[in-house]
Amino acid sequence: MGYTSAHKNEGLGRRDVIKRSAALGLITVPTMSFLSACASGDSGSDDTVKKGKTSAKNPLGVNETASLDVVIFNGGFGDKYAKDAEKKYKASYPKADVKHSATQKIQSQLQPRFNGGTPPDLIDNSGAEQMDMGVLVGKKQLLDLTPLMDAPSIDDPSKKVRDTLRPGVLEMGQFDGEQVWIMNYAYTVYGVWYSQTALDNLDAQYPENWDDMLALCAKAKKKGVAGWTYAGKYPYYLPFSLYPFIGKIGGREVLDKIDNLEPNAWKDPAVKAAFEAYYELYKKGYILQGTPGLTHIQSQTEWTKGKALFIPNGSWVENEAAPTTPKDFKMMVGAPSSLDSSDKLPFGTIWAAGGEPFIVPAKAKNPQGGMEQLRIMLSEESSKNFTKEVKSLSAFNGGTDGLTLSTALQSGVDALNKAGDNVLNPRLQDWYGKLQKEQIGTACLGEMMAGRLTPAEAIKKIQDYADAAAKDQSIKHYKHQ
Repeated sequence: MGYTSAHKNEGLGRRDVIKRSAALGLITVPTMSFLSACASGDSGSDDTVKKGKTSAKNPLGVNETASLDVVIFNGGFGDKYAKDAEKKYKASYPKADVKHSATQKIQSQLQPRFNGGTPPDLIDNSGAEQMDMGVLVGKKQLLDLTPLMDAPSIDDPSKKVRDTLRPGVLEMGQFDGEQVWIMNYAYTVYGVWYSQTALDNLDAQYPENWDDMLALCAKAKKKGVAGWTYAGKYPYYLPFSLYPFIGKIGGREVLDKIDNLEPNAWKDPAVKAAFEAYYELYKKGYILQGTPGLTHIQSQTEWTKGKALFIPNGSWVENEAAPTTPKDFKMMVGAPSSLDSSDKLPFGTIWAAGGEPFIVPAKAKNPQGGMEQLRIMLSEESSKNFTKEVKSLSAFNGGTDGLTLSTALQSGVDALNKAGDNVLNPRLQDWYGKLQKEQIGTACLGEMMAGRLTPAEAIKKIQDYADAAAKDQSIKHYKHQ
């Protein structure tokens, strides 16, 4: 992994991880075996449209008559924010035809187009069918977005787009060296989500240590409320709170070793402690009955109905769960509870990172148009519209002035402020999609939380999977520098 040279020699104890943080898909990154059959050149297709004339108003050289083809993941954020930004593109280039489509089936719908060398110009590569980022980059399927990063921003032409981004966002799109392959448009806070109203009903505060967590779960159980639920059918949601818990207990270097696929990384005492703590939730009956059979939507619905206090998730959950969330729910996010006083990092340590990854395919017909659309989206106006529409922060560093933030969004902002430098960004999810989703998530964490594997058995299986991935020469390997 190529972080900028300024970060290469930083000591582990003082790394400001958010400034060298990780790319993160909105939900997960299943493997994308079809890509191995794709043409892998990055020179663009033969029928790429002719570049337009560059100017102050058109720094990327957009062809003003060329059509623009955009595909948006229609998940927790919907697609209205993208349509609104596309209207601005159309206003700038009235002769251009803008084709917009929205889908939840990114991989299955776009696979034939990648195979045929006719991908869209801009893709929101997100959701359960997200294309594997590590494979896309490794197979040279993506356009380098450095020209976009170096282009003047729409709001202040004296600033480059790269200078308007939240800390870490640029680095999240880098896999090898200085090139930028991905523009993560949302800024997501991950953690343990809860209803302040539900805690108030139990006369409780958010538990800052694990003993208090277990005590609160016991109290809730007596009232007929489960402590936790999660997406049992998609147990790769569990890491949204479990990974920062591991990092909090053992320090960020534990997560770095895991990302680097180092031998015995999963056998670290911090992993064992975190797994055993989560397993205790199962053993003591604090998991909502039936959770292993629930989808992400079903688990969120049980949670908003008050059947369970806590759910591991990302900040898109507010928008995604909106149809079933009571008005007085007071949705909040909490950082992982401390295991005990020996934890390496303080309470408040959290996982936050760029999400909703946008890509311009290397073989896009109108790559300048795809980048220009992103430049429009990274304006203050479009960013504010995104936050207003979907209740999420964007990658644009600002965009909340004058907006009334919801309880959930304000709690995310507060959590980031409390975390300070203690923001963790595990990279496993975008570097090794199959390992994260199918093997660690479904085959191990899901089985452990359903009581079908012990923590020791889960750790052994995960380490075996990680070792196999490290030896697999058919995939590209990335490392923290």
